[in-house]
Amino acid sequence: MIVITTDAHAAHDPATMAPSPSGRPFYDRAARVDHLLSAVRRLGLPTTPAPDHGMTPIAAVHDAGYLHFLETVFARWQATPLAGPAVRAFGYAVRQMQRRPDAVVGQAGYYLSGETVPVLQGTWQAAKTSAHIAIEGANHVLDGAREAYALCRPSGHHVYADLAGGFCYLNNAAIAAQVLVEGGAKPAILDVDVHHGNGTQGILYERDDVFFCSVHGDPRELYPWYAGYPDETGAGKGSGCNLNLPLAAGTQDAGYVEAVETGLAAIRRSGASVLIISLGFDAHVGDPTANLAVTVEGFRMIGQRIGSLGLPTLLVQEGGYIVERLGDNLAAFLEGFLPTRM
Repeated sequence: MIVITTDAHAAHDPATMAPSPSGRPFYDRAARVDHLLSAVRRLGLPTTPAPDHGMTPIAAVHDAGYLHFLETVFARWQATPLAGPAVRAFGYAVRQMQRRPDAVVGQAGYYLSGETVPVLQGTWQAAKTSAHIAIEGANHVLDGAREAYALCRPSGHHVYADLAGGFCYLNNAAIAAQVLVEGGAKPAILDVDVHHGNGTQGILYERDDVFFCSVHGDPRELYPWYAGYPDETGAGKGSGCNLNLPLAAGTQDAGYVEAVETGLAAIRRSGASVLIISLGFDAHVGDPTANLAVTVEGFRMIGQRIGSLGLPTLLVQEGGYIVERLGDNLAAFLEGFLPTRM
C-alpha cells in the first residue's frame, strides 16, 4: 500500500500562525499529519510525494471564480485596511442573495462559510497540494493498485463547488472521484468522518456516475447542521444515488459499525467498481468537535468491513482532532483494512 503525503500542508496552520481574534480554538493543527505519519511508519508503509497535476482536474469540480478567489485573495487582502496574517470574513452571504460582489471583503463572505476557513499566505498552495495528493491516489488506483492512502491536509469534504467550510478548501474526494470517472471507473464514496460530507454531497447531488454515502453524527446536533438528513437522496439524474446514515449522539462501536455495513451494502448494490473512503477519526470518543463514542477497536472493525468489500480503494484523509490518538486510530483502521486484502 502506497501512502501519498507532503509537508506543504504545514504552511497552513492557523492555530499557530493566525489565532482567531475570538479566542476560539482552531482544531485542524499541522501536528495532525505528524501523528498520522507515526502510524504509517509503525506499519512500515512506503510514502511518496505527489507531482503537480495542474489545475485541470481541480477545475473539473470547482467553480472558476472560486478558484481565482482562493489563489488571489491573500494578496488582494493586504491592500485593504484589514491587512493581516489571515483573511477572515466579517459578514457572510445568504445564498438566496445570489449577487457575487467584486470587492475582496465581500467575496470573503461569499466564498468562506465561517471562522473555520481563514486564508493564510500558504493556504492556497497547501490546499492545491492536498488535492494533488488525492489525484495521485486516484491515478494509482486507475493504474491497477488495489489500495492507496492519500494523506490529505487540508481536508476537503465540506467544500462545495464554490464555498469553503469546516477546515476545507478543495474537495479532495470529489476531485479524485472525477479523475476516476474520466478514467473509465464507476466510483462510490463512503464518508465515515463524524461530520456529514455536505460539500461532497452538494457537488454530486444531481449526478448518477458517483454513488455517495455518509455515516455521521445527526446534523440536528452537529456540524454542518444544514445537510446530512435521511431524506436527502439525490435529485434529477442523481435521484437514489445519495444515502445519509445519521447517528444519535453517544453512538458507540456497534452502532457505528452497523451503519458502515449498511452503507457498504448499498455501495455493493450500486455496482461501483472502485471505492473512495473519506476517512475521518473524529467519531472517536471525546473528540472536541463531535459527540459520538467510537473507540480504537471500532476503527479497526470498520477497516475490516471496508477491506472485505474487495473493491480497489482510495483512502482520503479527512478529520480527527484528538491529535494524540490519531496514530493509534489510523494504525488500527489499517490493521483491519489491509489483512482482508492479502
